[in-house]
Amino acid sequence: MEAEFINTMLLTFKLASITTVILLVIAIPLSSFLVFSRMRFKSIIETIVSMPLVLPPSVLGFYLLLAFSPASAIGSFLTEHGIRLAFSFEGLVIGSILFSLPFMVHPIQSALAQVPRSIFEAAYTLGKSKWETMIRVILPSIRHGLISGIVLAFAHTVGEFGVILMIGGNIPGETRVASIAIYDEVESLNYALAHQYALTLFAVTFAILLLVYTLNKKSLGGIR
Repeated sequence: MEAEFINTMLLTFKLASITTVILLVIAIPLSSFLVFSRMRFKSIIETIVSMPLVLPPSVLGFYLLLAFSPASAIGSFLTEHGIRLAFSFEGLVIGSILFSLPFMVHPIQSALAQVPRSIFEAAYTLGKSKWETMIRVILPSIRHGLISGIVLAFAHTVGEFGVILMIGGNIPGETRVASIAIYDEVESLNYALAHQYALTLFAVTFAILLLVYTLNKKSLGGIR
């Protein structure tokens, strides 16, 4: 039972870590686009990004399950190429990326919106390219937004339930993460093990949120 607990927790943090790294890569250019683009229909993209904040997880999970099913065009194409996303760890990663996207994008977007335009102009005047300006000037100046996005996305992924249950089910060693394990143990009236999972998640999420608030407070204090 102890080995099962450890494996489940490791799978949970593996999912959260992979999801967070991928989201960071996606969120930086996406946030830059949402802040600086003058595209006419930008509000539609902003709405899509923010929908997981208000959309019931089961809705997103249901449509992902349909999309991953061999009966759909996407699922059929993937199956023909030997790719299975329904009830697989890879499917969990995709679902987690979509569901945790706003938790990474919004803090970075907010931080970028506060960067003075004079910083960009000064960097361009010094001959820096847009890429160099973003990597060497802008990203260091929005580190509090990056830290917030990373921590919130990680914590949110650790606590996911509805999307995970819909597209991953409860397969030990593959899709059985801690949130699913808690539900399963409670149904089995195994409250001691459910408490062990729940207390571990509580402690981890509390610690990482405390860390981000502390780091952001120090960062803002340094700016002053």
